[in-house]
Amino acid sequence: MKKVQDINTLSASCQTPMQTSKNNIMKKSEKFKRQFQLTLWTYALFLFATSTVLAQSFEDLNHLEGNITKTFYSNGSKEQAQIMAKRCDNVISFYKSLIMFEPVVTLLVLSPDDWSKYTNFPVYGMPHYNDAKTLIVASEDNNFWKSFIPPLDQLSKELAQQISKTYSEKGNSLSMRGFFDLLAIHELGHAFHEQGGLYMQRKWMGELFANILLHTYIAEKEPELIPALTVFPQMVVSSTNKSDLKFTTLNELESNYDLLGQQYPNNYGWYQCRWHLAAGKIYDDGGKQAFKKLWQILKKQKEPLDDVAFANLLSKKVHQSVANVQLKWDE
Repeated sequence: MKKVQDINTLSASCQTPMQTSKNNIMKKSEKFKRQFQLTLWTYALFLFATSTVLAQSFEDLNHLEGNITKTFYSNGSKEQAQIMAKRCDNVISFYKSLIMFEPVVTLLVLSPDDWSKYTNFPVYGMPHYNDAKTLIVASEDNNFWKSFIPPLDQLSKELAQQISKTYSEKGNSLSMRGFFDLLAIHELGHAFHEQGGLYMQRKWMGELFANILLHTYIAEKEPELIPALTVFPQMVVSSTNKSDLKFTTLNELESNYDLLGQQYPNNYGWYQCRWHLAAGKIYDDGGKQAFKKLWQILKKQKEPLDDVAFANLLSKKVHQSVANVQLKWDE
């Protein structure tokens, strides 16, 4: 970035080392805060709205054979495609045995050069889908993922250690790939409920459902990845001051869902991270049967319910921890 010199440069040169250090820390903190708000905005926008696939023909991509999930990938991306396709296969197989349903999904693992050919969204790196059938993921690390890496010296020692341990890659560099790769399963969750014909009752339930599906699979089949799934949401929730948010209740979300995505996406990102953490609590309390019961009741209950009736249904037919997302959200 081009440096701009002004009178502040002269002022800074006259400061003591302690003053300079303090100012540098403050500037670094403010820079990260602005950057983090921008990237959280993008993250929220991705989760709020799906993109449009520009082409239904994938002839310019390579076809990965031998998977349940029909998979295409960019040149040089075969290894990542194999990893992602295998995980999608495993998720679909796991839930087929649990709920007797499997969605039809095509997976695209794309390089930066191919990204704009198959999605309208301009930012490379976020898993998303179109029509609940075409799941698009990035094949390589990118600036979007890197922008979520916080300055560790600005965090508590415990959280800094968690982030370093969880998101370190070869050479001890940090990458958020571990978290964003798992968000592909969140998107698969939407494919399950949309293709499965579930009636979600609430907009927040549609997102919570996808996060429960994500967390339940990881806890059951890849538990070593639990930190990668949970440390990032913990960081967002713990670093957010609720008094700075425009909306905080579930009823406010329902009434302002479109507005949140368009004008307050940071606020929406906070909701998403809270649903991530709530999904973990639901699994810890109710296990995989909580998801199975939730699937069954959302598929069966087609008539709209008010808040009291909905909470009562979740408590009696699914698990108290699911009902508590609504009942105890503001505590």
